Amino acid sequence: MQKLKSFVKRNLFWFVAMAALAAYVVISGKTGSCPACVAITQAAGIVPAPAVVVPDVADTTRRLGVGDSLPAGTLTGSDNMPVDVLAEVSQSPTVFVFYRGGWCPFCSRHLSAIEEIIPQLNALGVNLVAVSPDSPGKLTAKPKLAGLPYKLLSDSPMQWTSRLGIAFKVPDSLVEKYLKSYNIDLEGDSGYPHHLLPHPSVFVVDRDGVIQFAYVNEDYKVRLEPAAILKTAEIVAR
Repeated sequence: MQKLKSFVKRNLFWFVAMAALAAYVVISGKTGSCPACVAITQAAGIVPAPAVVVPDVADTTRRLGVGDSLPAGTLTGSDNMPVDVLAEVSQSPTVFVFYRGGWCPFCSRHLSAIEEIIPQLNALGVNLVAVSPDSPGKLTAKPKLAGLPYKLLSDSPMQWTSRLGIAFKVPDSLVEKYLKSYNIDLEGDSGYPHHLLPHPSVFVVDRDGVIQFAYVNEDYKVRLEPAAILKTAEIVAR
């Protein structure tokens, strides 16, 4: 015991110094004031390591707007034929209407309402197409959509829509609720497990592929009225 007391007495300075250093590392690790201390405390399990979040393309893409160029891309028609987006707009100014899918009653009503302005758009020389994540085979599965007098195009991989910055990922809990409570199968409709949907949007693009008007509403219940779409189309028809 006497030897232990003597040892402690001789090395008291180092014990105090080590305790002080340990306290400094822990405190600095928790406050984040010392990067090296953070790493040490995380490795020791004193401070939890931050979760690694892998960003989704839908969360990292800047939303395009007026003055931006439409990105290149290929969509697919209900006949499974590819449609080159930039080639499409080079032929005539185009209104792109983005909707969530044929399963969405708000979308179906909006698409049906748009039908009334097609003659005026045709007179202006402006084309209109509607784009959704539905697979080509699902685009016209609903009788109400099969008879529309304009193109429905599929972006089932959601790559092009994501590049516009208007896509978002549906939470897993909501995907499950859609399926179990409403029989809405997002994976079955698109053919992909990405769980991405577009915010209801309208883009008016001139022949050079430049966006002249952009409307995006994250409230899926609110849509741009057909009369407003017609008015914006006049911008590119002049």
